[in-house]
Amino acid sequence: MASSKENETELVASSSPKNVYKDPDDGRQRFLLELEFVQCLANPTYIHYLAQNRYFEDEAFIGYLKYLQYWQRPEYIKFIMYPHCLYFLELLQNVNFRNAMAHPGNKELAHRQQFYYWKNYRNNRLRHILPRPLPEPVAEATSAAAPSLPPPPAVPIGLPASTMGMPPAAPTSTLSPMPYGMNPGRNEMRNVGIDRRKRKKDG
Repeated sequence: MASSKENETELVASSSPKNVYKDPDDGRQRFLLELEFVQCLANPTYIHYLAQNRYFEDEAFIGYLKYLQYWQRPEYIKFIMYPHCLYFLELLQNVNFRNAMAHPGNKELAHRQQFYYWKNYRNNRLRHILPRPLPEPVAEATSAAAPSLPPPPAVPIGLPASTMGMPPAAPTSTLSPMPYGMNPGRNEMRNVGIDRRKRKKDG
C-alpha cells in the first residue's frame, strides 16, 4: 500500500511542471517583437513578400495572424504607430485577400490606394468635421429688401457709346489657356537660342 502511494506522489510530481518558463524581462521582448511584426503588416510590399514565399499556406502562420488580433483591443492599440497595419491584419484573415496579395499588380494597387489615403486624409476629414454655413435664401431676401432699379438706357444700334454720354467699355481680355505664373515670353527666348545655335553651326 505504501508503495502505491509513493507511486501516485511520483506521478503527480512528474506531471506537474516544476520549471514553468518565465520570461526574464516579463514578456517585454515578446511584446516588442509582436508589435514590430504587426506594424510591418502596414507595408503592402511586405505582405506581398509573405505571400510570394508561401507563408500564408502554413496553418501555424494563419493561426498566428488570428492570435495577433488582440492588438485591436484598446489597451494595446495605443502602442500602434501605423494604424493601416490593423486594417491589413483584418484583411489577412480572408483567404481571398491572402491569395490575391501574391500577385504584383494587387500589391501595387494596395500601395497606391494607401498613398492616396495618406495624401487626401486631412482634406477629406476636414470636409466632414468642419461645419458648413447654412445656405442663404438669395432670391426672396434681395427682391424684398432692394427696390427695383430702372433698366439701363438702351443704346441705339450704330451709335458709339461715347456719343450717348457713357464711358467707353474696357476691352475684354480673354484668359490664356497657359497656367498662371508662367512667363509669356519664355518660349520666345527658347526660339532665339535655337536660332543662335543654328547660326553657330552654319558659320
